[in-house]
Order: sequence, then structure tokens, then C-alpha cells
Amino acid sequence: MTLEARERASAALNDARAKAARLADIDPFMIDLSLRENPVGSRVGQTLDEKLAILPQLRTFGFRNISLGTLDYAIPDELEVDDDFMIRLRDTGTDMTGCFAFTAMGIASPDGTFTPDPSQLKLRDYRVPNTVSEIYLSSFGMEGMYDLPTLKRSLPASVQWLRENIVGEDGGAPRIFINIVDGCDAFAEASDATFEIMELLAGLPIEGVTMEDDRGTYMPFQVGAYVAAARAILPPSMKLLMHIHSGAGFENASMIEALLNGADGAWGGLPKRAAVIGHASLGELLANLVRTGNSKVTNTYRMDELLPLSTDLQVLDEAGPVPDDLPIFGHNAYRLSLGAFRQRPDRFMDLPPDRIGGEYRYRICPVVSDVEAVRGRLAEVSGKPPEDYADEVITMMIRLMRRELRRGLRIDYDEPEQVMALYARALAALAQLVSISSGEPA
Repeated sequence: MTLEARERASAALNDARAKAARLADIDPFMIDLSLRENPVGSRVGQTLDEKLAILPQLRTFGFRNISLGTLDYAIPDELEVDDDFMIRLRDTGTDMTGCFAFTAMGIASPDGTFTPDPSQLKLRDYRVPNTVSEIYLSSFGMEGMYDLPTLKRSLPASVQWLRENIVGEDGGAPRIFINIVDGCDAFAEASDATFEIMELLAGLPIEGVTMEDDRGTYMPFQVGAYVAAARAILPPSMKLLMHIHSGAGFENASMIEALLNGADGAWGGLPKRAAVIGHASLGELLANLVRTGNSKVTNTYRMDELLPLSTDLQVLDEAGPVPDDLPIFGHNAYRLSLGAFRQRPDRFMDLPPDRIGGEYRYRICPVVSDVEAVRGRLAEVSGKPPEDYADEVITMMIRLMRRELRRGLRIDYDEPEQVMALYARALAALAQLVSISSGEPA
């Protein structure tokens, strides 16, 4: 019985190793939406000048597929900055290779008459070569828009119109993705109808399908099942991408589960901020793939610029700081409060900050901080090298924090003035000990 239990235990570990190896080998296909996804959830948005400055940064970082914006929002006659941006790129002759814009599906009437959506007309007029065209499949998503028979008529007609009217890269056909905005809802609520649409998409001349968990409410195992279901119907040559919003805290786990179940990659913004309260960002996905030892990611993207670029974009979009405790990119993500928390380059699944363009800093938490953390924070605040502070002084600082907390004092020792005051008290306490041991008056 013990042998059988060990075999089961070993099988579980081997399964985990196999999944990590798959993630290490994947070459993720990504469409970056930092020019649209993040401004949607922003307090201030992005101006034309800011977009013009961001685009070359995204290219330099390594993105080959970039969405310039969305053209299918309400009030199409009231232009947005996205419109101005694409018009400027067109009028200045900017190379738009790899560029996409999001559009809505046109509608085909029962008699075969096709009416392109205003967003499709804009795509043509702005000369953007590729598109992600959005559809809805769930009852809530389609409500007030179209029914299933209309969708089934309109999808092929819409793709045909795009191929006949949009000039793609190097004069060829446009690259078309169909995004199912409510993809997870659709599989959960109407699986048979969703299978039918997937079968229809499988036969269309498109590059791929993307799906969203647009409220971030589905658990990772559910997202994985929906991806596996879609992958079972779509041909292997057709790309399948996911986009997961934050809602219940599952987003990054769901993204990993999607990859393990057959997704080819993701679309999203580089920083965390997104339309709701955040999303499984491309920055986080890249960082998490690097943890597994993925060399395709490190060879394609300038990972040493990931942290500063992601945080700079989020600061721009929010007109405020990145939340301190945001994983990977937050100010506290790489502030050591205990030396044992240090991530090492030679340990599996660790991601030291220098791998993504960051560096270790320190913070003091009175209950747990050790000599390394306290010395590091003291050196940061004082501007002196860490070796200037002897172990006995740092140890006394730790002792004093414990004593003061036991006396009911709640002090934020991480604040510069407080850490320096604590240091002064530690010197005084040590001097008093020396005085007592020497027999001199205190």
C-alpha cells in the first residue's frame, strides 16, 4: 500500500513537471492592447501625443502584433482619440505592419443584403491592415443586438466583406480574428449553439479566434475546459487566444490554465490595469513564463525593460502610482522584509527583479524583518553602504522593535525618520550596555 501511495504521489509531481515543461516550451502569440485596454479603465485616458510616443516603445520591447484601438464603440460619428491616432498614422505613412483595430461584425439581412458596420468602414478608410472583429453568443450578450440565425448569416458575410475591402500587409489579405466577447458565458450557458458557431468559424478564412472572460468570474478549471472545448473544434492551424479580466482574483491562474488546455496566447495590455479592475496582463504572463525557463520569451522580448515599461504605462494611464502591493510590478513586490523571501536566479520558479528590469529594495516589518532587511532599509535611508552597519547594531534595532511593540507602541519603522530614530536608540542602548559592563555610571 505504501508503494502504491508513493507511486500516486510521484505521478502527481510528474504531472506538475510536465505542465511546467509545456509552459517553458510555448511560443506565446500575443496582441498587445496597451494603447486601448489600459486607457479604458483609466481615470484620464491617453492623448494622441501619448499614443504616438507609446507605439514605438511597444515595438522596441518586442511586440509584433499591436492593436491601435477600438472602432466599434457607441456613437460612431463622435470620433475618439483612437480614430485620430489611426488617421495620423495613415496620413504620415507610418508602417502599420502587425497593427490591428477592433471592429464589430456587419449584418446580413435574410435576403442576403450585407450592411458593413461603421467600424469596418473606418478600418478601411484608416488603412489598418488587420482586425479583431467582435461577436456575442450568450443570451445576455446578444440581447438587443441580433439573434443566432442573424449571427450565422452575418459572420461569413462579414469576413468576406473584410477580405474584399481591407488591404492587408504587403497588399495581401487582412489577418482576421473573431473575438467572442462573452466566450466563457457562451460555453457555460449555451454550449450547443457555441459549438455550432465554433464549427462555422473553423471553416472561415480567418487567422484565429479569441475569447474573453470579460468579468473575470470563471474559475481556472472552467476557463481551461472552455478552451479545451474550443480547441477540440477549431483546426490546429487556427490560433486561439484568451483575454481574462480581474473580477474574483483568478485571472493569471486562468491564463495559465488556458495555455495548458490549448490556447496559443493572449491579447491584453502590458500593465495590469484594464477595463474592469485589471486583467491577466501580457506583462504578468511574460513574467510567469520566464519563471518556467521559457527561452522563447527571453529571446523575443526585452525582458530587462518589462518592469519599468509596464509601470510607466500604468502610471501614465492612471495619472497616479501603481498600487504598492501589486504582484510583479508593484513597489513592494521586490522590497524584502525578510531575507528568506529573496528570489534566487538558481532556484526553479523564482524571478529575481533584475530579470525584468527591477532591483531589490527593503522594508521593515517589525514582527518579521531580519538583519538583512533592516540593514538594507537603513542603508537606503541613510545613503551609506550596508557594510557600515555592524550586526550588533542591527540586532539591537530588532530587539528594540520587539520590546516597543510589547509595550503597546505601534511605530511605522519603515518611514525614514523612524528608522533613523530607531538606529539612534539602538546606538544608545549599546552604549549603555558597554557602560554597565565596564562599571561606569549609565
